[in-house]
Amino acid sequence: MKLIVAVFLLFFTTMTFAEEHMIKESPYKQVQQSMGNGKPYFLEVGSDSCRSCRIMGSMLYKITQEHPEYNIHFINVKKEREIASILKIMMIPTQIIYNKEGKEVYRHIGLLSDDELAQLFITYQF
Repeated sequence: MKLIVAVFLLFFTTMTFAEEHMIKESPYKQVQQSMGNGKPYFLEVGSDSCRSCRIMGSMLYKITQEHPEYNIHFINVKKEREIASILKIMMIPTQIIYNKEGKEVYRHIGLLSDDELAQLFITYQF
């Protein structure tokens, strides 16, 4: 019984710690003004109350720690509701990549794996 409790506590602590580190929110207007400046942009559109969005946010947090030069931004549509309509968001999480000129070149709904994310950053030359 003690082993089960210990395993549960370890699992719960690990999950809590993993969720603490989520990519910071960026105001959409600020991000929009800087798009098309010669660098690609990755937008993670979601909500801080969405489990899948928190998982993606944690994955993107790790990437920003390894690659602070990447333009990765989290737009919280729970706080900026009008942005969901502007970006034509049907479900969250949604990932959108804009090329160096600020044109949308990729859109995905749902979770991405670590490998899929890595391939996107290679493909779109972040």
